[in-house]
Amino acid sequence: MPDDPVHFTFDGTPLEAPRGMTIGGALLTNGIVSWRHTRSGGRPRGIFCAIGICFDCLVDVAPHRAVRACLTPVDDGDVITTSSSPGPAG
Repeated sequence: MPDDPVHFTFDGTPLEAPRGMTIGGALLTNGIVSWRHTRSGGRPRGIFCAIGICFDCLVDVAPHRAVRACLTPVDDGDVITTSSSPGPAG
């Protein structure tokens, strides 16, 4: 990790990542590839398009719900959890 990593938690687990990464990148860097499940079938989801067009990468970042992990930079102290949002219908 760089000299000045960002510290955050995901589902209660303390993690760190290089400063300037997106939440999605930070989770992938820590070996986490899925952080949401589909509303039908409960299939795991994580990064898919990585450019903010789909909704597969949604996470909750206290106090916000349904944040796109591929677009949102991870910040020191972020409390990130598996998304409680099922994402858009369809």
